[in-house]
Amino acid sequence: MVIPKPLNPEELYRRCDPKSFDFETTADLGPFNEIFGQNRALETLKFGTGINSEGYNLFVLGPPGIGKHEVVEKFLRARAADEPTPPDWVYINNFVNPHKPRLIELSAGRGKRFRDDLEQLVQELRSAIPAIFESEEYQSRLHDLQQEFGQRQQEAFHEIQEEADKHDIALTQSQSGFTFAPKRDGEVLRLESYRALPEEERQAFERTIERLQERLQQVIQQMPRWRKETQNRINELNEEMALFAVGHLLDEFRADYQDCPRILEHVDAIQKDVIENVGAFVGQEDHNRAAEQLLNRYLANVLIDNARQQGAPVVYDDMPTHQHLIGRIEHHVQQGALLTDFRLIRPGVLHQANGGYLIVDVRKLLMQPFAWESLKRALYSNQIKTESLEQLYSLMSTVSLEPEPVPLNLKVVLLGERLLYYLLSAFDPDFLELFKVQADFEEDVARTTESTEHYTRLIGTMAQQEGLLALDAGGVARVIEHGSRLADDSERLTTHNRAIIDLLREAHYWASSADSDRISSQHVQQAIDHQIYRASRVRESMERAIHRGTIIIDTQGEAVGRVNGLSVIQLGNYAFGRPTRITATARLGRGNMVDIEREAKLGGNIHSKGVMILSNFLASRYARNRPLSLSASLAFEQSYGLVDGDSASVAEFCALISVLADVPLKQALAVTGSLNQHGQVQAVGGVNEKIEGFFDICKKQRLDGAHGVLLPAANIPHLMLRHDVVEAVREGHFHVYPVSTVDEALALMTGMEAGERGSDGEYPADSVNHRVEQRLQELAELARRVHGNNEERVEQRKTNGDE
Repeated sequence: MVIPKPLNPEELYRRCDPKSFDFETTADLGPFNEIFGQNRALETLKFGTGINSEGYNLFVLGPPGIGKHEVVEKFLRARAADEPTPPDWVYINNFVNPHKPRLIELSAGRGKRFRDDLEQLVQELRSAIPAIFESEEYQSRLHDLQQEFGQRQQEAFHEIQEEADKHDIALTQSQSGFTFAPKRDGEVLRLESYRALPEEERQAFERTIERLQERLQQVIQQMPRWRKETQNRINELNEEMALFAVGHLLDEFRADYQDCPRILEHVDAIQKDVIENVGAFVGQEDHNRAAEQLLNRYLANVLIDNARQQGAPVVYDDMPTHQHLIGRIEHHVQQGALLTDFRLIRPGVLHQANGGYLIVDVRKLLMQPFAWESLKRALYSNQIKTESLEQLYSLMSTVSLEPEPVPLNLKVVLLGERLLYYLLSAFDPDFLELFKVQADFEEDVARTTESTEHYTRLIGTMAQQEGLLALDAGGVARVIEHGSRLADDSERLTTHNRAIIDLLREAHYWASSADSDRISSQHVQQAIDHQIYRASRVRESMERAIHRGTIIIDTQGEAVGRVNGLSVIQLGNYAFGRPTRITATARLGRGNMVDIEREAKLGGNIHSKGVMILSNFLASRYARNRPLSLSASLAFEQSYGLVDGDSASVAEFCALISVLADVPLKQALAVTGSLNQHGQVQAVGGVNEKIEGFFDICKKQRLDGAHGVLLPAANIPHLMLRHDVVEAVREGHFHVYPVSTVDEALALMTGMEAGERGSDGEYPADSVNHRVEQRLQELAELARRVHGNNEERVEQRKTNGDE
């Protein structure tokens, strides 16, 4: 077995040569108007927006900061510009059912003109109707009708009066009504004089008065009918005059909108309503208020006005509440009561984006009560039904409106993280029916000559759009190198635009502070260093605790059963590596492997899986034909939080083998890597942070050329280490060893040959594996003897019991 050699400095960091660029600053480069590195997502967006079948709304997946919103909005606006402008939507009064306003669809821009025309019509009605009723013609005809009614009354009473006079009977009128009384010589007889009359004369008077009263009663009973007939004739006059006043105005309106049946129906309803309620226009102040209320019913509420819209709308909703989505119905207070009408219906973003595209952040949407259900209901029914939550869930019994639903035709694009997409797919049966297209954003792209050229132009465009200083070739090269570091891969470039833009802004700050006219590699590096400095308080505190011996980490000498493992701590958007002492113990037992972290409920499932793989590999390698008579324990020393992941399984294996073989491990080395059941070392994450974390500890305790880190050989492409680490490797003060098997790791950690089985099935003498196998044989023999002695004692007890 060949012991791995340390990596060369060139393998630890992939440089970008500034000399490969043919520009002085990015100001010399043309703008980059393409969308970088998202070909899959763009093809998906093109498909999702092009297919018109139901349910093909889009969900755009990707982590925060990758630029989902900018890319989606840019793509949609470019596509929407070539699509037809959607119509206007207008609500009008429903004269039959006022609580159910009617909806009118008009071509873009015509809705506002319709509203203005109605306002002009109402203004003309406001002046024309009172004017016609104040005209001499109307007043004259009204006077004639009223005079005719009065004359008819007078004639009826006059006939009764004449007949009464013929019989010497007077007809008088008082507050209590009409009265008949006998008279002589034109004077009404007093009661005493009447009683002095002969009986026959008195009876004649009474019979005549009774007959006259009957006739008077008939006249009085006919008076309401005459009054009604007169009022009907007055109403007919009013209707005739009202029709004369508004007829030509409404005819002109009909001529302008003869292509819209609903508007013609509305005009007919206005005409009918004016005629039926013409009395409200005749009179003083009370009538004027009533007239204003009537006239307001003739207006229009333009819900959506697309007069200025060019192409299909693209709308982003940053507060997707129930009301923001489907609109709301407002109320106003009048005399302590809440009142509303069709003019108080307000649109939501679904109305605004109708005929185009609606962009919504799914996390914000799910955080708003009832918003997700409201959106699904609208998409399922293909209509927008504006109603309040109180009305929807019967929380209040107040009278409200039920506007006619607006037909819905749009594409909804949800933006969110992958976890939210998978959770919705798993737990919401409606989700995949409504969002059948997933556009998954790439987090990095291959670092090729072509992509580097595009990345360079992208950096220049970002700087120009943000109003920053231009970058020289060295500054661009350093940003590209940092792009690979952010991708954790020397062969890839990150597509997290937010991180790159933030870096450029901060580099611009440091360049401006130095009175530089451009951003150089020095300023970019200064920005990177300051980002780390701002977030490194916890890391420095841990390093200080290690340096003072509070946390025990040995970086010199050798020890049995102890190894330096490496872990990564993530705090916000900052990650750093930290060495951790891993220890192992072993004694005679029954093949138990005790994971102390798991027993203490501090170990995660993946870490427990790694320990079980280690245990099975140990048994399959060293105890194929015998029981594993071993009880071992593994622990992360001075670890007081949750431990998860399997990247320490190689280190744990080395510590356990060290105990079994009684071979010390080099404390100047740290180990990271995942172990499989065949002894292969698998790739892990965070290798750059882990190496740098151990390097910083060793540097403070003085590098002597023996320090280094063992990492999986599969992680070599992921290396983009700090410059000081690369320089230390170049000078021979620090080393990075790639390992592919645990035997290679054992050879490096112990300085001894790990050993491979020969043709005789035995490991070479004085090899680590030979010592382990020999120790396990001793434990097995010891276990056999102990087991045998126990059986003898049991038999002896049985014999003694029989005696």
